[in-house]
Amino acid sequence: MKKMLMLMLVIVLVFSVVGCAPKATEEPAAKAEEKTEAPAPEKKDLELTIYAGLMEDHALLAVKEFEKATGVKTQMVRMSGGEIFSRIKAEKENPSASVWYGGGALTFMAAENEGLLEHYISPNAANILPQLKDPNGAWTGIYVGYLGIEGNKKWLDDNGYELPKTFDDLLKPEFKGNIVVAHPGSSSTAYNLLATILQIKGEDAGFEYMQKFNGQVRQYTKSGSAPGRMCGMGEAPIAIGFIHDAIKYQEEGYKDLIFTAPEGGTGYEIGAAAIIKDGPDQEAAKMFIDWCLTKEAQELGKTVGSFQFLTNPDAVPPEQALSIKDTKLIDYDFKWAADNRSEFLEKFMELTKTTPPTE
Repeated sequence: MKKMLMLMLVIVLVFSVVGCAPKATEEPAAKAEEKTEAPAPEKKDLELTIYAGLMEDHALLAVKEFEKATGVKTQMVRMSGGEIFSRIKAEKENPSASVWYGGGALTFMAAENEGLLEHYISPNAANILPQLKDPNGAWTGIYVGYLGIEGNKKWLDDNGYELPKTFDDLLKPEFKGNIVVAHPGSSSTAYNLLATILQIKGEDAGFEYMQKFNGQVRQYTKSGSAPGRMCGMGEAPIAIGFIHDAIKYQEEGYKDLIFTAPEGGTGYEIGAAAIIKDGPDQEAAKMFIDWCLTKEAQELGKTVGSFQFLTNPDAVPPEQALSIKDTKLIDYDFKWAADNRSEFLEKFMELTKTTPPTE
């Protein structure tokens, strides 16, 4: 798996090219009107509601550009990955949205296990690596991100501490009550962390670690992106999150925020997109999946600070991500993590006496 991922990164980072579509030949106004008049009402009549698990600014831009490209009237609701999963389960008999856009594939795979996703293989998925998509079209990867440890440099310097370099370093006495992380019951980021620890250490030792780690945690947040921002603002000394989010916050001016990928290997996510089963806007939903897999759509993220690696091999990855391209990754078993999600979450909450936050 790891070798295949590294191959993917080589393909993305070395062989990506910037394409440029040829300009359309000019035609007389009457002829152009004749060509576009027929399909226009159909496009304008289509509507789409999206549940978005990626950053809000990225999701808003995507909605705007999709609407501009297709004429489909589109709205989105931003939630964490765990929240989206819970929402579509609760709405199973009468879905309000038709697309799930962004967030870790582990949660998408758990949703597929419960029959909550439509199967749609977009023609634009043909060039995406097999390990980055569901073979039956339940979900398709749109980006890849790496799990990391974040710290507030001022707090570390003032106290004479070093940024934790490994997951075990997080258990040091000086970090007790100083770590902020999302709750795995509400956040796909935090469930990725839980599954990462269980894979690195084994289930028994992994849950023993998580019980000790819980004693170090100051606060569990609802969203996986919140801890990094809190750390950058000085509201939390140590945070756990995806490295691309930390880079975004640095770019936004949080210069005290520093980060590292844990030595020895870390987990990673495949950000995905999918169609919600029996959603009200299936035609428009397929149009969105087709669109979000294109080079142009995937390159939107870096214009608003989303610095993940991209799954379309023709898409040019953000320069900011190149510094972490050699991060050591574990041989992540996504199917095992997804299949055992309910059991692992129940055990985590039982051991830690915690529940997902509502605010």
